[in-house]
Amino acid sequence: MAAEGLAYVELYTRDAESTTEYFVARMGFTRRAVATDAERDCVLLGHGDVRLIVTSGPATSGFLDRHGDGVADIAFTCDDLAATRRAALAAGARMAVNSAGEPVISGAGGVSHTLLPAVGLGPYLPADRRWQHLPEQSGASPGRIRRLDHVAICLEGGTLAGAADFYTESLGLSRYYSEYIDTGGQGMDSIVVRSLSGQVTFTLVAPDPAKQPGQLDTFLARNNGPGVQHLAFLVDDIVSSVGEFSDRGGSFLTAPEAYYRRLAERFPDLNGEIAQLRATNVLADRDEWGYLLQLFSRSPYDRNTLFYELIQRRGARGFGSGNIRALYEAVERDRVEAG
Repeated sequence: MAAEGLAYVELYTRDAESTTEYFVARMGFTRRAVATDAERDCVLLGHGDVRLIVTSGPATSGFLDRHGDGVADIAFTCDDLAATRRAALAAGARMAVNSAGEPVISGAGGVSHTLLPAVGLGPYLPADRRWQHLPEQSGASPGRIRRLDHVAICLEGGTLAGAADFYTESLGLSRYYSEYIDTGGQGMDSIVVRSLSGQVTFTLVAPDPAKQPGQLDTFLARNNGPGVQHLAFLVDDIVSSVGEFSDRGGSFLTAPEAYYRRLAERFPDLNGEIAQLRATNVLADRDEWGYLLQLFSRSPYDRNTLFYELIQRRGARGFGSGNIRALYEAVERDRVEAG
C-alpha cells in the first residue's frame, strides 16, 4: 500500500511548442512519443530516468486559467494499487478515473496523482491516449540529467502538517526531514516526505504566516493557490551541466558576490572550487553526510511560478536550506557595506 516510483510528470501549457523547445534545446531532453486527440496534444520527453509529458489543448484550459503553466499530474507506480486507492480515499482524497479506468486522486492545489500498477518494465504512460512512439534521435545529448531528485510543492501557511499527513496516509510516504528556516523578517517551514524505495521525494514548503510575506507568498499569489514550485533534476557534474545548459540558452539565477566571500568562510575546504562555482553561480551547502551543489533556473513561464533546479549530491541528503540563510545574509552584508 505505497507509492514505489514516479511514472511521469505531466505539465500543462498554453504554448506546447515553446515549452517543448525549452526542455529539448536548453536542457537536452529528447522527444520520445506523441499523442493527439480532440482534447489534447501531448509530447513525451525523456532525459535519463526523467519522463515529462507536455500537454496543451481544451482539456487543459481550466487548470491553465486558474494556475497558469505548471505541473498538473504526478503519476505514481504503486506496489498494491487497490490498497493504495482505499488508503487515499480514507485519507480524504477526491477520486476519479480517466477514460482508461486508471484511478486519479487529488493532491495539493490543482495537482493530481494518477495511480499505476508497479508491473512490467515501463515506461508508464497514460493509457487514455493513443501514443505514437518516435524513432530514437541520432546525435541526442548523452544525458546530463540522471533522474528527478525531488519535487517541491508550495503550500499555504498553516497547512503543512496536514499535507504531510495526507501523503503519508494515502501513498505510504514517510516523513524524512523537517526544518524551520528563519531569515529575520521572513520564515519558511518544510517537511520532506519520501517513499521507502527512495524514488519519490516531495519537499513540502509553506510560509510562516506570522512573518512578513516572502517568495513563497508571491508564488501562492501568482499560482492562485498551492502547487508545484519546482522540479529538481539530479546531475553528476553541475558545473559542466550549467555551462552546457547556459550555452544552449538556459537562464539561471545569480548570487551576489558576497555569497561567495561568505562561502569561503563557511567551507574553507571548497576554496579550490569557489572560482568555478562563482563563474557558474552554483550554490554550495553541507550537512553531516557531505556536500550539495545546486542552482535554480529562472521561470520560463508568464506567471513566473514553476522553475527548475539542477542538483549534485556529494553524499549530502539534505535540500540546501543553508543556502537560503546564506543568500539572505549575503544580501544583507552587501546592503550594510553599501551604507
